[in-house]
Amino acid sequence: MHAVLGRCDRFWLLSVSGTLGAASRPDLRDSLLKAAADASDGLIADISGLDICNPDQAGVFALVARRIEEWPAVPFALVSERADHRKLLRERSVDRFACLAPDLGAAAERMARPRRQRARCEIESSQGAGHDARAFVRSTCAAWGVPELADDAALIASELVENVVQHTGCEPSLRLDLRRGWCAVEVPDDDPAPAFLRESVAAEPGLGLRMVAQLARVWGSSPAWRGGKVVWAVLPARAG
Repeated sequence: MHAVLGRCDRFWLLSVSGTLGAASRPDLRDSLLKAAADASDGLIADISGLDICNPDQAGVFALVARRIEEWPAVPFALVSERADHRKLLRERSVDRFACLAPDLGAAAERMARPRRQRARCEIESSQGAGHDARAFVRSTCAAWGVPELADDAALIASELVENVVQHTGCEPSLRLDLRRGWCAVEVPDDDPAPAFLRESVAAEPGLGLRMVAQLARVWGSSPAWRGGKVVWAVLPARAG
């Protein structure tokens, strides 16, 4: 199986070719999820060149679409000029979770993204990184008119940023993404190892995994297409 990442209008485009079977299914799943981690405006997967040996393997697209819906919650479309592909995906209920389209133009038109607000801040790798992260989150939430999110989002951002400083040595980059229904706190880094937020002990700063898990609706770590990973946590955007 071969996957090439490019652009289609404002969306990322992953063109997939080869054969989908039991052996290649994990590679396809991982390629789609990695591409989605970087596709802030949305991801289109063109599978016109993909041969699906076993119809049951098409369920991987529903799995991926559900994961993308949870995080990074960007628009996701599957494109195939082959009618048999689209028929198979509908039979497997993939259209419940992803947009299906016969060509790239139709996919881009149907992927009109919902209104969202995004902000990013580069944090200096220092003992004050957590403080800087909290200050950025609080000022951003105030500017967006969602002060009810500030406390929880600031605590999560501080923990994720401090985790990067302590365990990877990277300069943290903090991203906030607000859409109707949810707010995501995201911190990418260059280390491909999955994130493991340890419980804090007396000698360590921070509140640890327990606090992050209690505050977030869901959190996790996703590989990024360009390398490294993105550690993220999603909060419900409660009405103020």
